[in-house]
Formats: sequence, C-alpha cells, structure tokens
Amino acid sequence: MNAVPPTTLLLLALAAIATLVALVTWLRLNPFLALLLAAGIVGFGAGLPAAAVLKAFADGMGATFGGIAAVIALGAMLGKLLAESGGAQVLAARFIAVLGPRRAVACIVALAIVVGLVTWFSVGLLLLLPVLISLAHETRRPFLTLALPLVAFLSVMHGLTPPHPGPVVAIDALGANTGKVLVLAFVAGLPAAWLGGPVLARWLAPRLAVAAPSLPAAAESEARPRPGVAATALVIALPVALMLAASAAELMFPPKHDVRAALAFAGHPVTALTIAVLAALGVLGRAGRFSRAQLLAFSEQSVAAIGMTLLVVCAGGGFARVLRESGVANALGGLAGELHLPPLVYGWLLAAFVRVATGSATVGITTAAGLLAPVLAVHPEINRELLVLSLGFGSLVLSHLNDGGFWIVKDCLGLTVGQTLRSWTITETIIGVAGLGFTLVLSLFL
Repeated sequence: MNAVPPTTLLLLALAAIATLVALVTWLRLNPFLALLLAAGIVGFGAGLPAAAVLKAFADGMGATFGGIAAVIALGAMLGKLLAESGGAQVLAARFIAVLGPRRAVACIVALAIVVGLVTWFSVGLLLLLPVLISLAHETRRPFLTLALPLVAFLSVMHGLTPPHPGPVVAIDALGANTGKVLVLAFVAGLPAAWLGGPVLARWLAPRLAVAAPSLPAAAESEARPRPGVAATALVIALPVALMLAASAAELMFPPKHDVRAALAFAGHPVTALTIAVLAALGVLGRAGRFSRAQLLAFSEQSVAAIGMTLLVVCAGGGFARVLRESGVANALGGLAGELHLPPLVYGWLLAAFVRVATGSATVGITTAAGLLAPVLAVHPEINRELLVLSLGFGSLVLSHLNDGGFWIVKDCLGLTVGQTLRSWTITETIIGVAGLGFTLVLSLFL
C-alpha cells in the first residue's frame, strides 16, 4: 500500500485537476494529453514508478474502452442514420401536426425526449433547430420559452440514458443494470428537466429578451424520400424496448430460466443496439433509397466523428485508474466517511467538481465512477442505479466557458456569452441540483 498520507494524496488530486483545467482551458491542450499529464502528476507525486503509472493509465483506458466502445459506436451509427434519412424531421412534422402550434412546448419536449434517446446532444440540437425556429416564428412566443425546454431535455437524455458515453461508462464501472437506469432516468430526469426548461423559461423569458434566429437555408437532401413515422418510431423504440424487457425479465423469472437468459442477451446494450442499427439500415436505408455504399459511408463517418470523444472518455478512465492505484480513491472514501456524507451526495459532488473543473460532463462522470467503484465493495447496500443517476446529474452542473456544449448552445440559439450564462448555465445547474434531490427521494423507496 502507498505510504503517502491521505491529506497529501488529496492535495495531489486537487493539483492534478487544477493542472487539467489550466491545460484544457488556458493552454488549449488536447484533453487526452492533458489527462495523461494530470495522471502523471498524481502517480509520480504518490511515489509510483514511471512504469506503474503508465501501466495503470493504459489498463484504465483498456478497461473503459472494452466496456463502452461498442455501445458508443453503435449509438453513433444509429444517430447518423436517423439524421441522414430525415427521420427526425419526419417525427417533428408529425408531432407538430398532432399537438398543434398551441402546444408548442409539449411538442418540443416530446421531440427532445425521442430524438435525444438515440442521438448525442449536439446532433439532436442541430436536427431539431429548424423545428424550434419554425415554431418560434409561427407561434410568436418568446424564443427562450421554446429553446430552453429543448436544450434541457436533450441534456438530460444525453447525460443520463445509455447509449450516451457518460451513463455507459458509469453503468459499466459500477455494475449497474442498464434497463433500471433507463427507467429511473425518466423518473428523476424528466421532472428535473421540466424545472430547468419550461419552468425556468416562463420566469426568464420576460427578463431576457432573445430574438429567434432566421430559418436556415433548405438542404439539398430534403428532396430525398423520407421514412414513415411508424418506421422511424420503431427504430428508435427497438433498443429501449429490448433493454427494458431484459430488466423486466429479471423480476419475473428465476435466474436460470430460459426466457430470462434469452431476454438478457437480447437486452444487452450491444445486442439491442446492433439489432436497432441493422433495422435502421434496412428500414431507413430503403425508405431513403440509399445505396449500400452510402450506408457504409454513413457508418464509417459516424464512427470517425466520435474518435476523439472516445479517446478522451478512455483517457478519463485511465486517469481514474491512476487515482485509484495511487491511493486517492481510498483517501476520498475515508474523507466521505469523516464528513458523513451520503454516498449519493458524495458521488454528485465528485462528478460536479470534475465537470466544472474540466468542462466535460463525460470526463466528470467517468472519473467519479472510477473513484467510487471501490466504495461499492465496502458499501454493497448502495443502490448502483441511483448512484449512476447522481453522477449523471452532478456531471451536468454549471456548464460554462470551458464546456464545448456551452458554445454549441450559444451559436445555435444566437445568444451572446452573457445570455448563454444567464440561460443555459442556469438551466444545467437547476437540472443537476433538482436531479440530486429527486434521486435522494427515490433512495427512500429503493
């Protein structure tokens, strides 16, 4: 065991994270390199040999990659096919037709939930931006009353539900059940998003005047045939239904029952998403009259686009492994005991601290999950699914200038930096804090 005092280890961790912040935000260093250097500060400061530091970092990267790479890649493929086929626009048109402009907020929320389940935050925002702007012009509502609900629910879907990177990492590291996380993410996440979106927007819109941007130019691909609503909804619902069925089977059948085993295989995130991608290739590809070469190109482009994200996520796992091998995880566990903080609150604080420091929700949840994994061995009574939620909500808090999502929201919604801080940053913070409260309430019953 490491002979370095726990206080020194905690100071080393703080110094490493401070260095990480400086490298990423001030020097604009690639996050992968910044995480590697931060891991070196902790490892060398704790007295680990250079070879041990590098091995721990590599092992952490490998373990993270093995647990999440397939899920993230398949999720990216599914989102790409949904975008290229025009499925998102088809759903948007149907929602608007059914709900009507008078229920514009409900329409935006429903679209954000459905599209956000299978696409990344930035992709979902870009897909639904024309719908948002059209509704704002058509209904003449204050722009923020529609824009904040959209980004709030997209953020919750991205931060709490698989196959998005953060939740996938946390589920794998903490040994949680994917289907249960999905259910609980809806139970706790939707009310939190409602507070940070529609409720905040009603109060903020009269105090922060923001004009709706002009409609973007029509894309050339709009002339291509698009899939039907039923086909698009089937592709989106398929992986979710399979994962939920696997969780239901755990409650309905004994451990070695054949039905439970079959549903467990079909509902595994990799299997479920593979089936969904194959269905999307057939259904959406045929509807859009894409050639096999085009479908292959879409899948390759989607994986290429997430290459750096995947590398950074895995580097976050490597950083967390070095923190554990250096003894920082044990020191943090001891600190939690001394402070008498509930594990859910402590996990939220860890994720929030790293998120605010690095600007990355994914790095925040990845690092916090790696640090808390050893705590579960000492406290097996902790609900792992609720712990995933607490980390997810913590990783959403206080998005500011070092967060890429901050700038995406600013540019897409046509806001100034000050307006983005007074709207998007507050939205994310309300979601994070309210989400922790809802998670603690759920812990009273689970």
